[in-house]
Amino acid sequence: MRQTDYLELGNEAVRICQELIRMPSVNHGSGIGDELAISDYVFDFLTRCGLTPIRYQAGENRVSVVARIKGRNPAKPGLVLHGHLDTVPANADDWQRDPWSGEIVDGEIWGRGAVDMKDMDAMILAIVYDWHQRAYVPERDIVVAFFADEEAGGLYGVNWIVKNHPEAFAGCSEAISEVGGFSATLSNGKRLYLVETSEKGMYWMELTAHGKAGHGSMINSDNSVTALAEAVTRIGNHQWPIRITETLRIFLSKVAHVLGKNFDETNPAPIVAELGSMARMIGATTQNTANPTMLEAGYKENVIPQEARAVVDGRFLPGFEEEFLATIKELVGPEITVRPIIHDVALELPFTGELVDAMCAAIKDCDPDGIPVPYVMSGGTDNKGLAKLGIRGYGFSPLRLPPELDFMALFHGIDERVPVSSIHFGVEALDRFLQRA
Repeated sequence: MRQTDYLELGNEAVRICQELIRMPSVNHGSGIGDELAISDYVFDFLTRCGLTPIRYQAGENRVSVVARIKGRNPAKPGLVLHGHLDTVPANADDWQRDPWSGEIVDGEIWGRGAVDMKDMDAMILAIVYDWHQRAYVPERDIVVAFFADEEAGGLYGVNWIVKNHPEAFAGCSEAISEVGGFSATLSNGKRLYLVETSEKGMYWMELTAHGKAGHGSMINSDNSVTALAEAVTRIGNHQWPIRITETLRIFLSKVAHVLGKNFDETNPAPIVAELGSMARMIGATTQNTANPTMLEAGYKENVIPQEARAVVDGRFLPGFEEEFLATIKELVGPEITVRPIIHDVALELPFTGELVDAMCAAIKDCDPDGIPVPYVMSGGTDNKGLAKLGIRGYGFSPLRLPPELDFMALFHGIDERVPVSSIHFGVEALDRFLQRA
């Protein structure tokens, strides 16, 4: 059996990433999205690789694709290797380049989904193709899954499959997905590789205020818009207390050690600040957060509406869900109705075990100077859905990034792009990991 040509494998992953970006698969939320065309591409690709993929359709054009690669050791639990096919929207007028072009400019692939997460999807597909060409059989079953609707909580993707077709993941005990294994270069030049072992829980909520409708020219002390605005302001201005989880403690302690500094748990800000562009995301994992994101009220300039609504994106740390919910209840007060839109768990796993060892070894293979560390993700992934089946999920979509790249700003941001060299690094590290896993 021939060995993998990693230059060739990287080129294939880059090509596939470009093709995936050129297929818009936008998720607008509220059940409105379209993964049909890109799911057809993935289905046909996996079929050509000798697999028997299955389509799972949870709604109109809401399609996920799952296939199983049989391993040589049926006694070992399977591994779910998953990505999502949907992206958030993009306004082409705001971009320097067409967000659906997938073009390569100055060594970077441009387009919506380049880092979230069609780069990882492409790496998975390239590896599956390479294994097929080499007739390589992994030790354990590998279930490759490409989910719809991740960007809106997975109601039409992973959560629908877990509820209706849990047999798709039968025998699997662990999972690997996005936003982990990427590099962050510190001020002293040391490169950390952040492996996601924990993620905050989600509590997207709708706030509703009811009042007395009336003419806009008259005094109205029961104004729904005023009541809602006051509640939203209290939430938006609330200073959440610092809460250091076990994963964050390990991470910040490691950063401090590498920099030769002290870490004070009561004041993590100085160490967080050392992370440069990563500081915004890491800073959000030192506390619970709740950000107002949408407001809706009224239908005419001179009419005080009876009802006003707002949406708040709430995220809570592992172990602090009850504190979060109690605080929200106190902030909104008794007159505001709170309805959860999406309520999903926080996750935290230890940075130990064979799977973690395999991730760390793969990083060291590709970057001997790299330092793997666990971290808490401020957002969420489809690992939350798989956790309902007892599957332990990590974030490992490895990328070696240029020190100057503001990586976190690219997620859901304008001018999203990923370096070609990062995909070459990532697909080799991912392949080496999977052959150890």
